[in-house]
Amino acid sequence: MFKIKTLNKIANEGLSLLDDKYQIVEEDQVDAIILRSFKMHDFEMPDSLESIARAGAGTNNVPVDKCSEKGIVVFNTPGANANGVKELVIAGLLMSSRDIPGSLDFAKSLADKGDEVPKLVESGKGAFVGPEIQGKTLGVIGLGAIGVLVANAAENLGMTVLGFDPFISVDAAWGLSRKIGKAISVEEVYAKADYITVHVPLMDATKGMIGTDSLALMEDGVKILNFSRAELIDDDAIEAAIKSGKVSKYVTDFPNAKTIAMDNVICIPHLGASTPESEINCAIMAVEQTKDYIENGNIKNSVNYPNCDMGICQSSGRIAINHKNIRNMLGQISTVLAGKNFNIVDMINKSKGEVAYTLLDVEDEVTEEVVNALIAIDGIVKVRVIK
Repeated sequence: MFKIKTLNKIANEGLSLLDDKYQIVEEDQVDAIILRSFKMHDFEMPDSLESIARAGAGTNNVPVDKCSEKGIVVFNTPGANANGVKELVIAGLLMSSRDIPGSLDFAKSLADKGDEVPKLVESGKGAFVGPEIQGKTLGVIGLGAIGVLVANAAENLGMTVLGFDPFISVDAAWGLSRKIGKAISVEEVYAKADYITVHVPLMDATKGMIGTDSLALMEDGVKILNFSRAELIDDDAIEAAIKSGKVSKYVTDFPNAKTIAMDNVICIPHLGASTPESEINCAIMAVEQTKDYIENGNIKNSVNYPNCDMGICQSSGRIAINHKNIRNMLGQISTVLAGKNFNIVDMINKSKGEVAYTLLDVEDEVTEEVVNALIAIDGIVKVRVIK
């Protein structure tokens, strides 16, 4: 029986997919962990741990490098919460144009005015006039699961949409409307868009990408939306751009002490994926990926290991090998198995950066002796036999 530990509340719709081969436990010696926002950086990971599934897109709360060193596959659930985020981005577009938050505060301020309310509403509404989004240009930077949905929705609302993503996947490209314009550079988006929404992962190359230099390329009065990662935006640069009139509104799903106090900033308390549907979709995907890895050795949507799929395990033995991406690894693995008179029925090898993963189906039962011989190869981190 496989033991699963949950470090956060996971939707029952996902956990119910765990059949009688699985047991959810509180103990530490487990085969897999499923979590949401629990911070694992000080968590003691047992040697028995094979995988960690984050029910959500970001994995900053998981020590991914440490997991790679121990041969632990870390999954996330990209796209499971995409629709929830998309809907909030569209709401952000409307709020940035029409100052809906300000108008609501104004209306509430009239609560004690009695019969004067209608007259005060009419005399005060002019302070909240804003443009329609139809016919305006939206720049979408990053065309992954969320970016594609945002681009298509905005186009359906009558906006001209200009997208930029030099690394767009085939699946994302299939889902993108043909009416979406293709920018040849991110600078083109900066220069042409009335609204800019950012949907890229946080890494060294994207940290602070909306800063002094990029803001200088934008049209005066541009509206910027950030529902991706707080650190993509330079708060000091945004503050200066708002004061100068370069930026008319900044909408962020990641408030902090600075942005909350700034004028013309709409702070949303990280609601992007906070829908029941998103939580259920993330839980289902996290559980399904965990089961497929535990039962078949297949990897999909891992942040530290490559995608690798050999279907359902139907051989006498399947060997899953987590190893370093170094020369002659396959040759050494094959030599060990040939020396034990094993016949390899099927094999797949994939790499991702400094790590690699090999799956092999063999005709014979894999003994502890064979496992120990494979583990002895320099560069192999973990060997698991799937039956």
